[in-house]
Amino acid sequence: MSNAAEAPRQNRVIDLKAGAHMMVLDAGIFCIFHAAGQAPAGPAGLPGVRISRAPGTPPGIVTISTFEEDGWIGGSNGAALVRVMRGPAAVLVTTYQEPGSPHAAPRLQVAQLAGPLTSAPAQPAPQPAGVQAPVAASAASEAVETVAEEISKDISAHIQRRGDVTSGIGHWMGVPGSQSWIEGFSVAPEESIPASDIEYQAVLGKGWLSPWAEGGQYCGSRGMALPILGLRVRLKGKSAETHRIRLTATFTDGTRLGPVDGSEALEAESLAPLEAFLLEILPESEETAEPKAAPKVTRAKAATKPRAPKAAAAPAKAASPRKRKSTPAS
Repeated sequence: MSNAAEAPRQNRVIDLKAGAHMMVLDAGIFCIFHAAGQAPAGPAGLPGVRISRAPGTPPGIVTISTFEEDGWIGGSNGAALVRVMRGPAAVLVTTYQEPGSPHAAPRLQVAQLAGPLTSAPAQPAPQPAGVQAPVAASAASEAVETVAEEISKDISAHIQRRGDVTSGIGHWMGVPGSQSWIEGFSVAPEESIPASDIEYQAVLGKGWLSPWAEGGQYCGSRGMALPILGLRVRLKGKSAETHRIRLTATFTDGTRLGPVDGSEALEAESLAPLEAFLLEILPESEETAEPKAAPKVTRAKAATKPRAPKAAAAPAKAASPRKRKSTPAS
């Protein structure tokens, strides 16, 4: 009977195909993600990859943030943001596959998002009393938070120097001109549409977007001083037929974009960190963006037409030389 009792216990242990690799990175911020064209994970969640601090790397040198809390980035659409404060430093990349799998291990790519960080922007030193700009930005932030308490809390974000902040759809998340970047955000509409009908991505680098996050899921990092560089928001399900997204955003280099359709990634040409954004969910029947934009273009063209005749009046002054020619003849 002992052999019969041990048989089920033995079936609970499954030997996986696993491989471990050391990846050495210089100081800076990196995104580790799956190469395109790989097969999705199977029912057991395999193949998959976990990114962790390599043995022997002192704590505090490498910080890893993934969309899962345990460093798991799956087998096809996950990503990890790695911040190396002092390089070179190593991270451990471990791949897992089902036993007997004929497929190759997941392939990864690495993109450097930023160079060495010489300062710690997430933990700024207290400003002297004579410095007015940070004080003004702080006052504006407090004013925004006060208003946010009186409206819905559809959007939450982690903002540099402020921490976790909430706001509502149709209201600014973050403060334009504050120079404080957004590290991550989530959107869960309380009205107008179900939260399950909205999804969004964060811009991590040039041409690199995070996986799609569904309504209510956090997208980005928190407390790592890793800014997102933009965002993309779209609707799905029945809400995509009845509503549309409109986005406006500002960036730390002073760039302001929008309002535009949120289906395309909104990012600054310079790839400056995202500073604030205004997300609006509008009924399809409501005329807003296009009718307002059209009059502006019309006025701009109309303003140039009166100026053309004024410029043409200049040749009239050329008539004076003709009078001078007739004077000697008399």
